[in-house]
Amino acid sequence: MNSRRLGVMHLVDTLEAGGAERVAVTLVNHLDQERYVAHLCSTRREGPLAYAVERSVRRLKLNRSWRFDIGPVFRLQRYIRRNQISVLHAHGSTVFLARLMGMFPPYPAVIWHTHYGRFAVDNRKAPAYNAASRGIQGVIVVNRELGAWCQETLRVPADRVWYLPNPVAAWKPGNKNVSLPGNRGSRIVCLANIRPEKDHLTLVRSMAQVAAAVPDAHLLLLGLVRDTGLFETMQSEIKRLNLAGNISYLGSRQDVGEVLDACDIGVLSSATEGLPMALLEYGQAGLAVVATAVGECEEVLGGGSFGLLVKSGSDDELASALISLLRDARLRAELGSGFQKHVADSFDATKIAAQMDGMYQAALDAKREKHLGTKLDLGARTEPGARP
Repeated sequence: MNSRRLGVMHLVDTLEAGGAERVAVTLVNHLDQERYVAHLCSTRREGPLAYAVERSVRRLKLNRSWRFDIGPVFRLQRYIRRNQISVLHAHGSTVFLARLMGMFPPYPAVIWHTHYGRFAVDNRKAPAYNAASRGIQGVIVVNRELGAWCQETLRVPADRVWYLPNPVAAWKPGNKNVSLPGNRGSRIVCLANIRPEKDHLTLVRSMAQVAAAVPDAHLLLLGLVRDTGLFETMQSEIKRLNLAGNISYLGSRQDVGEVLDACDIGVLSSATEGLPMALLEYGQAGLAVVATAVGECEEVLGGGSFGLLVKSGSDDELASALISLLRDARLRAELGSGFQKHVADSFDATKIAAQMDGMYQAALDAKREKHLGTKLDLGARTEPGARP
């Protein structure tokens, strides 16, 4: 890299309180200001995480209303050109827009950061992402399954697929006196948007056994409703199982730290995962954890050294693990303390953001090689005497 600071823009659809959005904000906040000029573009809408973006990060809010909303696309292109953005770091589905931007001056390199573990088991969207991946310079994945999917299904060269753990920023303890349902010592929290991949139904059904064994147990559900039909089914199950006094839906909140600090157990009942930010946030808060052995959960929990792992889709296993932690305060403390140290040691945001230096340079080198190759090819075709 030369002495000039490199313009890097992270693109994310929204700043709602989801895992991918948290990763984007954390990474852009922790870019080395001596090496990079950090930009963050929310392509569709803002959200609760807007407050967490550092003031040093330059912002662009496109407010695209639908896929073919052209006006914001031109605004983005002008912004990239005016600010000489060299690297577009696209999170999730923003890769399609980023790839388009890479075709125009100043021809930024494009990196796709994919967070969604379901891609490794569900190929319905593979054709679209296969087309997008042909025009980019690298892919960042959050687990090995996604890396294999990118190489085998999307045909991305192995040297252009990079593994990067999700980062966590320094923990800021919340107010432990926040008013919440349930009692201290018996609160279980699930930080996950309501969508099929998170399998809240198994968690709700497991609570029938948990409540029978530990009547004081209370599950707090935090997250946006992404699937209204699923949410309605959950509410019906809660009513059918007579669990209204043991489960509360708190929605999406800005005081997540305060809520986690006031809870005792963190749970994820996911059917598929990448590397869930919620799991790392549980660790930051020092919570004992129960999670399904999917995606990178098993790796994050040290194969069970830092939390309890259960089979996905098994309400019996999930209930048994939750009951064991509710009944054993000493075990909760030991697991929570060990996991907190592990997260601080292995997922520090500054260290992980520094790992992107090599990825950005490799992407820039690949872009230059491609651009030079195109120029040489065009030159060869227009040599005097050459046939058209």
